[in-house]
Amino acid sequence: CSSFLLLTFSLASQAEDQGGQFKNLGDWEVHYIAFPSTFLQPNIAKSYGLERSKFTGVVNISVLDSRTKDKVAQRVTIKGKARNLLGNTIDLEFKEVVEGDAVYYLAPIKFYNEEVYRFEIDLQQDRQIQQLTFQQKFYVD
Repeated sequence: CSSFLLLTFSLASQAEDQGGQFKNLGDWEVHYIAFPSTFLQPNIAKSYGLERSKFTGVVNISVLDSRTKDKVAQRVTIKGKARNLLGNTIDLEFKEVVEGDAVYYLAPIKFYNEEVYRFEIDLQQDRQIQQLTFQQKFYVD
C-alpha cells in the first residue's frame, strides 16, 4: 500500500513546487494536501477504505518533527472541520495510516464542482497543540 504514500508525496511535491503545501507550526513541519479521490487507483482507494468518486476528495495530513535532521514522522491526535463559502460545516473523520516510518492521516470530504473549503485542523501531541488552516477549491473530473 506504499503506492498511496508515493502518490501523495508526488502530488505534494508538485503542489510544493507551486508555492508549498506545508507549514511550520511550533516544532512541527505539517504537510497537507486535498485532492479528488479519482486521483487514486481503485485498488489503492479500496485498501484504505476510501470511496473513489468524482464528488469525493481526500485530505491528507502528515506531521514531521522539524527539530530532527531526518524530520521524523509524528503520531498526533487530529480532528478537523471544513467550511464552504456558504458557511456549511463538515466534521472531518481522520484515519491514521502507518507505513514503515511514515505516519499520515486521511479524511474523506464530499464536494461539488468548484466548491471552496476552508479547513481548520487541530493537532495535538502531549502539551503541544497547533492548528493548521488552509483553503482548497475542488473540481469534478
